[in-house]
Amino acid sequence: MYKIMIADDEGIVIDSLKFILEKEFGKECTIEYAKTGRSVIELAENYRPDIAVMDIQMPGINGIEAMKQIRVNNKDVVFIVMSAYDKFDYATEAIKLGALDYITKPMEKNKIISVVKKAMDIIDKERAKRSNDLLVMEKLEMVVPMLESGLIYSIFLQDKFSDEALNYKTILNIKEEYGYMMTVEWGDSVDEEFSSLTNAIGSGVKLQNHDSALRSYLKDFSQGIVGNIMSNKVAVLVPYEKPTMDLNERNALVERTREFTRNLHNKLGVDFKMGIGGVKEFAKMHESYDEALKALINGKARVVHADDLELRCEYEANYPVATEKKMFEMVEKGDYVRAANAAGEFFDWMQENFTDSIMDIRLKVLEFVLYSERLLYVKGGRTYEFKSRTDYIPSVMGTENLNELKKWFLDKITDISKKIGNSKNDKSESLIEKAEAYIDSNYMKEISLDDVSSYCNISSYYFSKLFKQETGENYVEYLNKVRIENAKRLLNESDSSIKEVCYSVGFSDPNYFSRAFKKYEGVTPSEYKEAKV
Repeated sequence: MYKIMIADDEGIVIDSLKFILEKEFGKECTIEYAKTGRSVIELAENYRPDIAVMDIQMPGINGIEAMKQIRVNNKDVVFIVMSAYDKFDYATEAIKLGALDYITKPMEKNKIISVVKKAMDIIDKERAKRSNDLLVMEKLEMVVPMLESGLIYSIFLQDKFSDEALNYKTILNIKEEYGYMMTVEWGDSVDEEFSSLTNAIGSGVKLQNHDSALRSYLKDFSQGIVGNIMSNKVAVLVPYEKPTMDLNERNALVERTREFTRNLHNKLGVDFKMGIGGVKEFAKMHESYDEALKALINGKARVVHADDLELRCEYEANYPVATEKKMFEMVEKGDYVRAANAAGEFFDWMQENFTDSIMDIRLKVLEFVLYSERLLYVKGGRTYEFKSRTDYIPSVMGTENLNELKKWFLDKITDISKKIGNSKNDKSESLIEKAEAYIDSNYMKEISLDDVSSYCNISSYYFSKLFKQETGENYVEYLNKVRIENAKRLLNESDSSIKEVCYSVGFSDPNYFSRAFKKYEGVTPSEYKEAKV
């Protein structure tokens, strides 16, 4: 449906245009009209036409001035200008105001219909664009919460987050390089003595119908990313523009948060506690989450900031905390070059500052190696052996100088990092080798993918993906290839018939055997046997 407005001071012109338009477009349009400049402006405000056919010369406010006023409140109206005068200045001004066409009177019927159809096409395209824009917005409204939940889950997983952080920042248009986490928990009331929440499960059920409202309140308050509500808890990531938050900012944040929890209590009828973690680099947001969780658990108030609690280990003034963290991060990633470099930097610091304390250096070296090995067992899937470290203390104590101790230290860190880096490939290769050995021994039987994956003690889905990734073939292709190779051996070495060979290598259908054989060898089993005679 198109709304058409006619502006002309001549009744005969209005009647003629109405007749032409109604006859041509019928129920596709509604038509209103006005005869003075002022009445046209008033009509446009109420009627909001899609198309306005405007006469230039009208009593009072002329058509050009009326168009200017109408355009202020209706940016999308399509103007068609008509005049008894073919004046260049009028036409120029009309075009500036976005007029589709400038027509001189008397107007031809075909010309009128052609211009109006063109105007309708413009309106249709604009409506389609708006509809598509709304559809995109609707989809974004559905997708963005999913992406935000994915971001929060990645923080929980920790291992994957540093790799995915940049992608999430880009997709969600997060400009800040830093941020902090907040954990929110609710219950019927706060136990004043222990600052713990009562009836956590019941209050979680009570708020089930208010999930959207709670998420909306948290988002408005924090201007951050709100995760999914789980039972009676939710995590929030707040992007932050600076690497640290000073005491005044921290106090202001705590006070704002306390006021927010009171408002939430009034709106939703349950009590809230909130823990706030310290500011971290975006890729290390899991550390802020851990702090927020500890603040929530250990704090003796409704709102607790991790920096107000003694939750962190404090170090002496020049202790290379960053180097230590980097070393363990690189060990965990299996980056043995950077792990060894960081270990070397740390050892150089010990040597420079504690040359006379070789026993303390030995203890620190043992501490770092043992913790790195723990990462190997946890991350690398290695089998722990109780007596695998029997020689560690004698080796460390037996070093005659710091250079020998440093070499032992760097060798261990490098070896551990390499093992972590290779562990996934090693495990995959050993599983595939085990599967291939099983297939080689049982190809003549009816063995399915489930049989082989069960033998390897992994799910059939994961085995299928892993097998294709490592061998370049799917399970059926590999099994058929093994059977064909053994069929070739029997055809070469025995007098068995084609059918006997077919059954003896595990095929149950001679026709399928023949097709599979030709696929791999380019000839049928019969042709292959004849060529060998």
